[in-house]
Order: sequence, then C-alpha cells, then structure tokens
Amino acid sequence: MRTNVSLGLLGAILVLALWWVTSTNSTELYYPAAPDVLQSVWEYWFMGEGRPDLLSSLANLAVGLLAGIVGGFALGLLIGQVPFVRYGLTPTLEFVRAIPATALIPFAIVIFGLGDQMKVTIIALGTLFPVLLNVIDGVRSIPRESHDTAKSFGIVGWTKQAFVVIPAVLPRAVAGITVAIPLSLILVVTSEMRGSREGIGAYLVTASNSFDQSAVWGVIVLLGVLGFALTTAFTFIEQRLLAWDRGLHGRDTL
Repeated sequence: MRTNVSLGLLGAILVLALWWVTSTNSTELYYPAAPDVLQSVWEYWFMGEGRPDLLSSLANLAVGLLAGIVGGFALGLLIGQVPFVRYGLTPTLEFVRAIPATALIPFAIVIFGLGDQMKVTIIALGTLFPVLLNVIDGVRSIPRESHDTAKSFGIVGWTKQAFVVIPAVLPRAVAGITVAIPLSLILVVTSEMRGSREGIGAYLVTASNSFDQSAVWGVIVLLGVLGFALTTAFTFIEQRLLAWDRGLHGRDTL
C-alpha cells in the first residue's frame, strides 16, 4: 500500500514539475503559467471570493449524489426482486437512460427554474443509473441456493433484505457509486453553466467569456483536486464497508 501511495505521489509531482517548467515562460494565451494558475486557485477559491461558489457547488453535489445513490439502491432492490415492477419500469428506464443527463437541463429549467432544485435534480438523475444498474445486476446474481437457504431457516422479509440481499449486492453497489462520484462532479458544473449566477460552472463561463485563462485553468485544477478528494474519501469508506468481502475472497486492500 505504501509503495502504491509513493508511486502515486511521485507521478503527481512529475506531472506538476513538467507543467511548471513548460508553462512558466509560456507566451501562449491559452497556456498560462502554472504559478499564476495555482495562485489564482488558492487566493480565489480557498481564501477569497470564490468560497461561496465552491460551497454552493459542493452542497448541490452532496444532495444530488446522495439522492441518486439512495434512489438507485432502493429502486434497484425493488426492480431486481419484483418481476412485475421490472417488466413495468424497464422500458421507461431504458428510454431515460439513453438520454444524457445534460440534455435534460432545458427540461429541468422549465420545471424547476434556475435554482438549486434544478441542479440537484440533474445530478441525482445522472448518478442514479450507475448505482441502479449495478444493484439490479447484483440482486439477479445472487445464487438460488442463498434464497433457498434463507427460506429454510425462516429468514424472510426485512430480515432477509438486511442479512442476505444487501450484503450480497453491496460490492456491486459500491462499483456503481465509484462511477457516480466523478459523474456528479461533471453534472454539477454543467448544470451551473446554464443561466446560473453561482457555483463553479457559472464562474467558469464568466472566466471563459472574459478570456481569463488563468482562472479557467484554475477551475480545471480545482475540479481535479475535488475529484481526487472525493474518490479518495470514498475509497477509505469502501475499504471498511467491504472489508469482510475482501477477507472472504482473499483480496489485498489497495
């Protein structure tokens, strides 16, 4: 594990050093100097006027992602175990799944306006499907013997869900959440780029229109940092959620 972390840090340092060296004396408008970009990130987003926009984006991301995860997990359990629900909802879900969440932004604006509710809805809808599809697949992959064993011991209803179905589905659900996290970051930015006056996406549009390339690159760096932080935090949670599964299959913790 320490070796992997060390290699990761070394790779990040090398990329940063390469960017620093090649951009410091750059005269290209669209390739600003790394020191200027990093300074703008620190001074604007963490120490200055950008903090309200950052907090607004993070709040919408948290609510939308949580709604997508909970909705996808619950709906996946239902669809995976109740045939008539699966047959009734599958055509509609396949239709909605084929539409990119960003393409629904105008539709969401008509219904919810330009406020946070629209952004949360887009994030939740986009992150629901990775979790939903993985949970459905996980439920349908449970061996028939597990259901028969639970029935023979009188394990039914909510007890069966808690001690048989959910533990079996959890690894697949975690895989879906791993996909949903970076997707939520994309959706929070794109949802803020249409008529919004606050958030990272709104600032990105303003910076781009004013040809402030240091600010534009600063947003890119900020999103990379946020994505890394969110993924790392979830990896920490995942290792504890699935510790029993790794021990059962003899897998090493990364």
